[in-house]
Amino acid sequence: MTVIELQAVTKSYPGDVHALRGVDLRIEPGELLAIVGPSGSGKSTLLNLIGTLDRPTSGTVRVAGHDVGALSDSRLSALRARHIGFVFQHFHLFPGRDAVDNVADGLLYAGVPRKERRARARIALDRVRLGHRLTHRPHELSGGEKQRVAIARALVGEPDLLLADEPTGALDTASGRVVMELLRECQASGTTICVITHDNDIAASLPRHIRVRDGAVVRDERSGAAA
Repeated sequence: MTVIELQAVTKSYPGDVHALRGVDLRIEPGELLAIVGPSGSGKSTLLNLIGTLDRPTSGTVRVAGHDVGALSDSRLSALRARHIGFVFQHFHLFPGRDAVDNVADGLLYAGVPRKERRARARIALDRVRLGHRLTHRPHELSGGEKQRVAIARALVGEPDLLLADEPTGALDTASGRVVMELLRECQASGTTICVITHDNDIAASLPRHIRVRDGAVVRDERSGAAA
């Protein structure tokens, strides 16, 4: 089943602002791709639609075969919780909670008991090579470690799709390289990975890159980059 499918999707806002203009896009299971474009290109709007955080003005968005526009808010939330994980540039970790609790929070809306949430959080932190930082709070972690906690939180529910919005934007080069290596490892384990970025070098390093400009997909290329 196609993970994401957009057909003739538009998104407009009051004031005659057209953020997306007739976008067609398919993302297949197990892909590793970048959506790349400058500020104002529409890539963040595209992220919100793919992630079911917003609905299109017209056209169809399907996630795991479900028509987003036909779902109630509660069913949409359930779909998001089951199928999609998010990683953001600025981590969004709770400062007073340790790494285990921050990751376990990724299962809050999945009906998982607290003890199991924490057990699965420890496994997820091991997966991102942070088993030695379980009890550390965000202020005790480096920027790269914070982003790895955020990746663990996104993965703890075993989503089909991971959306990473500028995941290296707040990191130094070395930490950014580690984060991208982790995302590649996640893709190798079967998770579909979509990186939203303005960084052309990151986009070019991935097997598929979709360039967005002025609300439209202007290029969709596959490269020889290894997945």
